[in-house]
Amino acid sequence: MATYVYETIPQKPGDAVRRFEAQQSMRDEPLTRDPETGLPVKRIIMGGYGIMSKGAVNTEGCGGGECAMPGPRAHQCTSPFCCQN
Repeated sequence: MATYVYETIPQKPGDAVRRFEAQQSMRDEPLTRDPETGLPVKRIIMGGYGIMSKGAVNTEGCGGGECAMPGPRAHQCTSPFCCQN
């Protein structure tokens, strides 16, 4: 289940905007109405992050030593997470 952020769409100038979260499956259609007030809503796109990798990942990092990745990525790294790039 993903958590999505929604915001009510003001019906007239000066109306307060209500922001709320809803847990939904990624397959579910976006909400069109606020479940509490019945007002129309829009889904807000929020920034996020994720680590994607192809193949094996060194989850312990390099710890300042030589990078464990073979080939052109092998280098002296200072970040404990450089091998997850």
